[in-house]
Amino acid sequence: MSHPDRPAARPGRHTLLAAAGGLAAGLAGSAAAPAVADPAPAGGPGDPAPFGPAAVRPGDPRYDALLLGDNQRFVGRPEEILVAGSTEQVVRAVQAAVRSGRRIGVRSGGHCFEGLTADPAIRLLLDLSPLDAVGYDPVRRAFEVQPGATLGRVYRTLFKGWGVTLPAGGCPEVGAGGHLVGGGYGPLSRRYGSVVDHLYGVEVVVVDRDGTARAVVATREPDDPARELWWAHTGGGGGNFGVVTRYWLRSPQADAEARSAAPDPGRLLPPSPAHMLERLVEWPWDRARTTERALTTLLRNFCEWHERNSDPGSPGAGLYAVLRLNHWSATGFSMVVQIDADLPGAAALVQDFVDRVNTGTGLDAGGGSATVPWLYPMTWPGNGEAGDIITRRYKGKAGYLRRSFTEDQLAAVYRHLTNAGGNPECGLLVVGYGGQVRAVEPGATAVAQRDVVMKAVYHSVWADPGDDAANLSWVRELYRDVYADTGGVPVPGEVSDGSYINYPDVDLADPAWNTSGVPWHTLYYKDDYPRLQRVKARWDPRDVFRHALSVGLPG
Repeated sequence: MSHPDRPAARPGRHTLLAAAGGLAAGLAGSAAAPAVADPAPAGGPGDPAPFGPAAVRPGDPRYDALLLGDNQRFVGRPEEILVAGSTEQVVRAVQAAVRSGRRIGVRSGGHCFEGLTADPAIRLLLDLSPLDAVGYDPVRRAFEVQPGATLGRVYRTLFKGWGVTLPAGGCPEVGAGGHLVGGGYGPLSRRYGSVVDHLYGVEVVVVDRDGTARAVVATREPDDPARELWWAHTGGGGGNFGVVTRYWLRSPQADAEARSAAPDPGRLLPPSPAHMLERLVEWPWDRARTTERALTTLLRNFCEWHERNSDPGSPGAGLYAVLRLNHWSATGFSMVVQIDADLPGAAALVQDFVDRVNTGTGLDAGGGSATVPWLYPMTWPGNGEAGDIITRRYKGKAGYLRRSFTEDQLAAVYRHLTNAGGNPECGLLVVGYGGQVRAVEPGATAVAQRDVVMKAVYHSVWADPGDDAANLSWVRELYRDVYADTGGVPVPGEVSDGSYINYPDVDLADPAWNTSGVPWHTLYYKDDYPRLQRVKARWDPRDVFRHALSVGLPG
């Protein structure tokens, strides 16, 4: 996920739960030096392979280090970890696994709320982190991003080479792999839409009905026979249809430029801001003053502002904010606001927003602001690129919001934030969304939730395995109580609109926690699920690629 929490000092692992954008369903990346690639034909003999493959098995001193993902609640034990450096290597590895009947998991970093790639049934874990090229492809006339490239590297390369960017997540160490396929978002999404709104094509290693592995390129071109495979990767989530080995990105409005005789790459994606204005607002958790009325008023104000200021193209759509409400055992709670500093009236818009959020609370807001070059907060290692080695156990749950929480929901949030069961890393994040995201019709991409204005993320983070039960209970009970009127989950309706597949939550498929009668896939995909199933039947008819929340075959 991402955490646009500059200019504050870097906190601990809770930053992974702090906001903008997209833990992969088992796919994330690792950093390396930038490269501008002229790709060879997919899976062909000329496919560049600067690395690998490297087969790592139990007993190899590399095995344990490569085994661990970001969330150490989940540790699998595959027979082999295959570190791949080219599409051709991935094709060969998938083919060998299919022939031997081994279950495949795919990971290029390991940022995931759940153990989707640590399933004990997985015998071959594909590590795609060396597939990390970022550059301009003059053949496709689009920017190429491979799955192992971290978002920080993507931003740096696009900015340094062409002055363009993507409206992706704000956490630089998350990999592009699963972030993109799940419909990633971030600090510029209210202005430029979801990152998949700029996805032109994908290269995917699939397995045919006869068991043959091959690489397929699918684009958004109307006459592309594989176009539905492209569509499924615009929000369908990772681990469903095959192994993505390459993305191509170009904004739809830049298609005319791309068709010109000599296209300017600097006009094919949104321009990078020059500077970002960032405002950190902090409130102390003073039990004597932070009453239920004060906290729920603040949360209601935040939500109602987004209800009124999330139309595509509206002045408020340039402002991105994350309200982070920690359990009362923390020293306080906070809000981070970001905006392109060169937008007209940017500073006044931020100040008005902060004033409106604080109106009627009786709370004294502290904090500060800074204007910094755009590349700095998006790639600074303090955002988490260096990672940490202690607090690596967490549980996250999510929900889309079409409007503010109800009064009963606000009361439930306060109850759990002030109970005796949480810790300073537990809490709720409410993240600004909407804006240009709402300009895209449902069905145009696999991101089904378009008429929404916020995302809510409920989380618990801890270090000691002995604390698993208490922390899981805390966040699950908070979530269940917030959605008590709809069976413990965010059933699409007037207020809620389901959940976000990049924040996977296996509880949604568990009748003990989802008593709504609404299946998990409706919460994630709404009416798009049958279409995704048809794509699954066409491109993964043997159900080779599957996990606890994967798209199922029809019937």
